[in-house]
Amino acid sequence: VGNYKRTVKRIDDGHRLCNDLMNCIHERARIEKVYAQQLTEWAKRWKQLVEKGPQYGTVERAWCAFMSEAEKVSELHLEVKGSLMNEDFEKIKNWQKEAFHKQMMGGFKETKEAEDGFRKAQKPWAKKLKEVEAAKKAYHAACKEEKLAISRETNSKADPALNPEQLKKLQDKVERSKQDVLKTKEKYEKSLKELDNATPQYMENMEQVFEQCQQFEEKRLRFFREVLLEVQKHLDLSNVASYKNIYRELEQNIKTADAVEDLRWFRANQGPGMSMNWPQFEEWSADLNRTLSRREKKKASDGVTLTGINQTGDQVSQPNKHSSSLSVQSNTVQSVQSSYNPFEDEEDTGSTVSEKEDNKIKNVSSYEKNQSYPTDWSDEESNNPFSSTDANGDTNPFDEDTPPAMEVRVRALYDYEGQEQDELSFKAG
Repeated sequence: VGNYKRTVKRIDDGHRLCNDLMNCIHERARIEKVYAQQLTEWAKRWKQLVEKGPQYGTVERAWCAFMSEAEKVSELHLEVKGSLMNEDFEKIKNWQKEAFHKQMMGGFKETKEAEDGFRKAQKPWAKKLKEVEAAKKAYHAACKEEKLAISRETNSKADPALNPEQLKKLQDKVERSKQDVLKTKEKYEKSLKELDNATPQYMENMEQVFEQCQQFEEKRLRFFREVLLEVQKHLDLSNVASYKNIYRELEQNIKTADAVEDLRWFRANQGPGMSMNWPQFEEWSADLNRTLSRREKKKASDGVTLTGINQTGDQVSQPNKHSSSLSVQSNTVQSVQSSYNPFEDEEDTGSTVSEKEDNKIKNVSSYEKNQSYPTDWSDEESNNPFSSTDANGDTNPFDEDTPPAMEVRVRALYDYEGQEQDELSFKAG
């Protein structure tokens, strides 16, 4: 009696299992979203690093193909996340709402119906069972009383002090107890027989309610199986044609990488095959003379102040370009372009220190492909204070000792006569 509560509890468990499955799918969808975001961030960062780095040609395109793969896979995982939440999650939520109906007093309508059905089917049988238990108890009590009466009678026969009247009472007690045993036994057997007769109907009524619960649970189990299969299809990208195409395309991009082609391109653009700009005779111009005069007026200062050296330029498209920024200290600091490059076009101008800072790419793994290389040359290269031994060619040797904002007076190590309009003339010391 009352063990039907386990079947009734299964209905409440079914509602909770719907919540558990929704939470499970929601967590997986969140993982898919985070993974997609991380793929996109990784692809964006490394695509920038590779494009700004020293790698070039077909191998660069093959490398960047991995970033394209990540972006496409990221889109697919976002689609997975959308399918899990918009289809599977919502489907479970709607089914749960339709299958379980909450009551105003708490609990679910389906639970109450099952419990009422079981209680109604069990009530008559439980009543007869209670009668059987009472008859059994009375019968066992009568048997105990009979045994006690017989024991007393036996003991009284051996007692000479007991008068006949008392002995007669004990014998009557034994007789009554035997009759009680017969009556209670008969009643016990009768109630047990009635219970046995009611048992088939009881089993039929209980099983009918139980089958209703089974059918309700079967719907939930079949629904769960259906949803899990749909979740599996949404998660299984191996059967998605576009997913296979991503890696087929990635393989093709990698196989198109050609070392011979990259070496030929490098020779034609940055090697002996590149276009040359040999020095040619240039006529003197009056405009240049006037400019020189103006610069010589500004040159009457106590010293030269170095504010920044910058070597930039597109190494791929214009590999021989670079410039430096110097400032001359007079009443105010003037910025002039120096470090003339004989291979440089006349219209090119140098970049400022601020531009240099803006063009820096953070977290480059090796060095930038757009770095410039110094093209100035001198017989006294080792004595040139403006030369840098840094492999990247974009650091200022004076930055170590002096913050960029400070002005530093420098000493000339040799005599020099300015040859061009933007060069300074000075004496050693």
